[in-house]
Amino acid sequence: MIAASAGAFDLKTPVKQAWELSRKLVNAYETLRRLGEIEVGASPRELVFAYDKINLYRYQPEALVTCRAPVLIAYALVNRPYMLDLQPDRSFVRRLLQQGLDVYVIDWGYPTTADKYLSLDDYLNIFLNDSVDFIRDTTKHDAINLMGICQGGTFSTIYAALYPQKIKNLVTIVAPVDFSTDDGLLFRWSKKMNVDAMVDHYGVIPGEVLSVGYLMLRPFMKISKYIDILEVMDDRDKVENFLRMEQWILDSPAQAGECYRQFVKELYQKNKLVEGGLEIGEEKVDLKNITMPLLNIYASDDHIVPPNASTPLNDLVGSADKELYSFKGGHIGVFVSAKSQKELAPAIARWLHQRAK
Repeated sequence: MIAASAGAFDLKTPVKQAWELSRKLVNAYETLRRLGEIEVGASPRELVFAYDKINLYRYQPEALVTCRAPVLIAYALVNRPYMLDLQPDRSFVRRLLQQGLDVYVIDWGYPTTADKYLSLDDYLNIFLNDSVDFIRDTTKHDAINLMGICQGGTFSTIYAALYPQKIKNLVTIVAPVDFSTDDGLLFRWSKKMNVDAMVDHYGVIPGEVLSVGYLMLRPFMKISKYIDILEVMDDRDKVENFLRMEQWILDSPAQAGECYRQFVKELYQKNKLVEGGLEIGEEKVDLKNITMPLLNIYASDDHIVPPNASTPLNDLVGSADKELYSFKGGHIGVFVSAKSQKELAPAIARWLHQRAK
C-alpha cells in the first residue's frame, strides 16, 4: 500500500511548477530591468490658464473641430486626470478629439499644507468658475459644454445649478449625486466616518490614506492583479500598460481639509444636494436650476459610485432634454476599456453635436 501510494504521487508536478514560477520571476526581473521611465499622457496639450495650483489645459485638435462650443472636463480631486489620456490606444480624450470636439481639462494640482482651508466655495466659485470664464472669454462663447467625471461630476452638477447661463450642455459620468444609497462600501463607510477628527488631525488629508481606503473596497483584486501580471511579464507592452495603471492608482493628491470635510458631511452624511440645504458661498444650490440638456452616464458594475447614486439626477433637474445612459462595465472601464473607446466617447460626441446650435 505504501509503495502504491508513493507511486501515485508524481514528484515532477511540484518541481515543474516551481521551475515555471522561477522562470516567470526571471522574466519579470528582466522585463522591469529593461523598462525606462513609464510615460503617461499621450495627446499634445497646451497650458492656457493657471491659478494658484490649478492648471487648465487645451488639447490639440486631431480633426476638424465640428462642435461649436468647447468642452471642459472636470475630474475628481482624489485622482489625476491623466487617466483620461493614459496612452494612445487607451485615451478617452483622444477619441473625443477625433470626433471633432474642442477639449479642455482642468487639473486641480497637488494641495499642500497651505491649502488646508480651501473649501467647496473656492473650488467651485473660484477655480472652476475662473476656468469656465477663461474659456468663454477666449472662445467668444457665452456658454460652454461641461463634462464632469466622478467627484468632478458632482462639482459640475453643483456648478451648473449655480451658473446655468454659462453651461450649454451638461454631461455627467459616474457622478455621485444621491448619497443616501448604501449599495457601495464607500457610501456606508463615509456615513460613519468621524471626518472632523480626521481633518483636525491631518489638516490636509494625505493621498496615501485615501488610496488605502479605495484599495480596501476590493482588497483581493489587488492580489489577483499582481499574480496575473506574472503570466505576461515577457510582454513589454502589457507590462507597461499595467504599470501605467498602477502609477495612476498610487498617484493620489492630498485633499484640502475643509473641502474634504464639507464634501463628506454635507453630501455623504446629510445628502444635502438631494434633500436641499446645500450652500456654496452664500448661494443655495437648487438642482431645478439645471435646465440645459443633460446626459447622465453611469456604469452598471460600478463598485465606487453605484448606479443608485447617479441615476436619480435625471428626476431632480429642471431639464426637458435629458438622457440616462447605461455603460456596461465598471468605474475605471468607463475611460480605459476598449468598449469605452469604441462606444462611449463617440456616443457623447454625437449627443453634443446634435445640440451644437
